[in-house]
Amino acid sequence: MNVDDVTEQSIHPVAPLVVTDFQGFEPPDIDRLYQALGRDRVLAVNGREALCDALTQHPETDVLCSGWIPDDLISLTPNLRWIQLPSAGADHLLRNGLPQSRLPLVITTSSGIHATPITEYVFGSLLLHAWHWRRLLALQRDHTWPDDSEREGLRGYELFGSTIGIVGLGHIGRHIAHLARAFGMHVVGVRRSATTGESDPDVDRLYPPEKLRDMLSTCDHVVVAVPSTSETHNLIGEGELRVMRRTAFLVNIARGDVIDEDALVRALTQHWIGGAGLDVMAHEPLSPSSPLWSLPNVYLSPHISGATRRYGSLLMDLFLDNLHRYQEGQPLLNVLDPMRGY
Repeated sequence: MNVDDVTEQSIHPVAPLVVTDFQGFEPPDIDRLYQALGRDRVLAVNGREALCDALTQHPETDVLCSGWIPDDLISLTPNLRWIQLPSAGADHLLRNGLPQSRLPLVITTSSGIHATPITEYVFGSLLLHAWHWRRLLALQRDHTWPDDSEREGLRGYELFGSTIGIVGLGHIGRHIAHLARAFGMHVVGVRRSATTGESDPDVDRLYPPEKLRDMLSTCDHVVVAVPSTSETHNLIGEGELRVMRRTAFLVNIARGDVIDEDALVRALTQHWIGGAGLDVMAHEPLSPSSPLWSLPNVYLSPHISGATRRYGSLLMDLFLDNLHRYQEGQPLLNVLDPMRGY
């Protein structure tokens, strides 16, 4: 559906919609909500205190779009029927049992809108490592032209012809696979539902979950792109890290608890693997005392791989589509399955 076709006349009235201070929403995005529902049906607020006040004053609210959910949400909003999250993951809600606490509450995620920016982030990490950009930038900072012997050590390696392993073939994993093929890489992957001998059109070879270590041992690069669930907690541990190639580069854009961080630190300091690009950590913000900060073979970022200036617009596209579906009694997109965890 073209969101530009959504007008106030084409959607039936709903109880107030509350939008918290999601920083990705720009004024034009909120204006699209006003256009779709009417200003008297939308409560756009800023900050957690303002959100709680709005919910307290409007207990009839049945739709909420927010990245922060109050602990007393159930008592504040007895009529709430649907929460639209701005994140692809919902592990923070699953931990407190919200989806099961009051049916028929529906939670939808923003899965899919992160695929392009996160994929570009992944390949940015791979290229930073492959072409020694940390060392190159240090030379530039110091106004130093390396001598011939130093230049020899700065020779990069091509992604073309190398093998990339993708752990998790959801929206993001498949987008990564498509771009990897454009780079001329050999693409292998693990999919939760795969069985031995099964194939997948987006990868050259598909592995079932029980063959994860077999896949890891073949890879020059590994990208972790699975949701955080009880099944994926510490999915990449010491055993998995030890079977990887000593030159392998690991990128985590999933959740920090998918990798055993203590084992990862050992793997990086003892050179079981070549390096890592980490956008997520087991505990965020990362402690200033963490050794990950100073390791020369690690690239860190503060959980921003999916955040771009277009994020709010993309989320609003999805939200308006789901709003139309909600009003028409149609199935919503990206409904969270509490049993699967995503």
